[in-house]
Amino acid sequence: MINKTVQKGDFLVALPSSISFGDDIFNKSVILVTENTTEGHMGFVLNKSTGLLFSELVPQSSGAFTIYSGGPVENDTLFCIHKCPELIPDSIHIINDIYLGGDFTVILDLIEQGLLSSIDIRFFMGYAGWGEYQLESEIINKNWVVTNSIHLARLFSINTENYWKTAIQNLGEKYAIWLNTPDNPNDN
Repeated sequence: MINKTVQKGDFLVALPSSISFGDDIFNKSVILVTENTTEGHMGFVLNKSTGLLFSELVPQSSGAFTIYSGGPVENDTLFCIHKCPELIPDSIHIINDIYLGGDFTVILDLIEQGLLSSIDIRFFMGYAGWGEYQLESEIINKNWVVTNSIHLARLFSINTENYWKTAIQNLGEKYAIWLNTPDNPNDN
């Protein structure tokens, strides 16, 4: 039976009080859930840049796309989400007009032809993954708030440094206290 608490296309917003000190990947993160199965969940951290460009990882490309740290699982593997299924064969539908992966050779060709831009596609090293009931346990422990209030149409265009604050603001006044939380709790 697939869990109904968190659905494919939902967002997870990290609550600072529950993330372990030194956990840079999940501290103040926003994650798009891309898979919900009987075995668990998969998603990508949307707002943590690696500081690398696509062309640094794929030398045969001139693509100047920022690479994001998608999570700690398979962090030596490149993934992408996009909104171009008509151009990229074998894409997997997530929600609305958001898709996962596809034919990487075609993606490379589209980049070199200038047919993909940063408002069409986002690249990640690794992903966030949870085994059966693991994510549900973290939600019960208030590590995450599940929401679908992040505007999907702006997913690729909003400044990623503002993702977390915007997500917290969209959750309402109950969560506003977290807006001024320092990145390092010891700085408080």
